[in-house]
Amino acid sequence: AALYIWKGGLGIPGGIAGGFLAAYVILRRRGLSKSAFADSVAPGIAVAQAIGRLGNWFNQELFGRPTTLPWGLRIDPDNRDAVAGAMAYQPTFLYELLWNLGVALLVTVADRRYRLGGGRVFALYLAAYAVGRIWIEALRIDDATMFFGLRLNDYVMGVVLIGALVFLRMRRGVGREIVVEPAAVDAGERPHPDPEPSTSPERQS
Repeated sequence: AALYIWKGGLGIPGGIAGGFLAAYVILRRRGLSKSAFADSVAPGIAVAQAIGRLGNWFNQELFGRPTTLPWGLRIDPDNRDAVAGAMAYQPTFLYELLWNLGVALLVTVADRRYRLGGGRVFALYLAAYAVGRIWIEALRIDDATMFFGLRLNDYVMGVVLIGALVFLRMRRGVGREIVVEPAAVDAGERPHPDPEPSTSPERQS
């Protein structure tokens, strides 16, 4: 099911992977820094993920186990066949919304304080997001592809977490890249050479 992208595929992880594949092609053609691009979009991706989780609330989907907690989510009977008789459920999408906002704040503060750069901002985002997603997957009760008792996303996030931590370790001590942009020349305008200094004596009046 993970490969059936016309049926959803990996959802958010698949969307991020596909988006970065397209960005990689464009950045490579234009000769731009791929790591600097990844670092710059990391906080925005986390915020976008947080906003996207609001759709789960409107659709009453991807909620967690039944709960008696005061912030438990009330689900309409038509959408809660998984556990008969239960009324309130763990609002896992709310947990992920708040977690992603925290991730956006974390990577922003860390980059400003430690001037990470070199792809480490994006790697920190991946590591932090993966930790939260693994926790949230343990609370969810919706149907999912299972392998050896774990959901598919558990394995995906485990690989992402390990890869991000290895990258951060390997890039330890690497400073932020300096991105130099060529000076832009307005369309239709051509640079004029400096006028040559006059060698003839000035006329006296």
